[in-house]
Amino acid sequence: MITLPYKNIRRIVIDPGEYYASREAEIISTLLGSCVAACLFDPVNRVFGMNHFLLANRHQAHGVPIIQSDEGRYGIYAMELLINAMMKKGADRRNLKAKCFGGGNVLKLREDRENKQTVGDLNVAFIREFLINENIPMVASCLGGNHGRSVHFVGTDYSVFIKRIGDTLQQQLEKTERHFWKKNIEEHEQSTSKTDFW
Repeated sequence: MITLPYKNIRRIVIDPGEYYASREAEIISTLLGSCVAACLFDPVNRVFGMNHFLLANRHQAHGVPIIQSDEGRYGIYAMELLINAMMKKGADRRNLKAKCFGGGNVLKLREDRENKQTVGDLNVAFIREFLINENIPMVASCLGGNHGRSVHFVGTDYSVFIKRIGDTLQQQLEKTERHFWKKNIEEHEQSTSKTDFW
């Protein structure tokens, strides 16, 4: 996470796996490909936040709701971290509203062609299911497609500005996401094979 000045407002840039919550007049920004950013806000208590997540595993168990699957657990963790950070700043979970972005098919993995469900599709399915289960209305979204996006969430009025990214930046984003995705899978495999004795 980095902090940059933007005109007279502080801008926070979050990377994959990060989240940020605030009550200040700030802008939260991120760059998305297959990942999803959930922009949550409580307009009553004036708290807002954003996360940036990529599900750690693209293979969903058939017949199991994504929210109950292994890959869904990572998304639940990412969402709960953001919601808890917002509640610590005074948000009331009952007032939360969501704007969600990302889930593009930018990784173009061979396995995605074979399974016909991309990493982006899985992320989109997760966020929709999570919000329904938690009774958080999604009031705006720009999900799916074949392109990346830069997202800027403004804390003063909860507006979101989106810009599709060009081909050069999209190639760089694809490399970054592949690296992040592989690193998360390796960490997941290492943590599941590790045994603690007490």
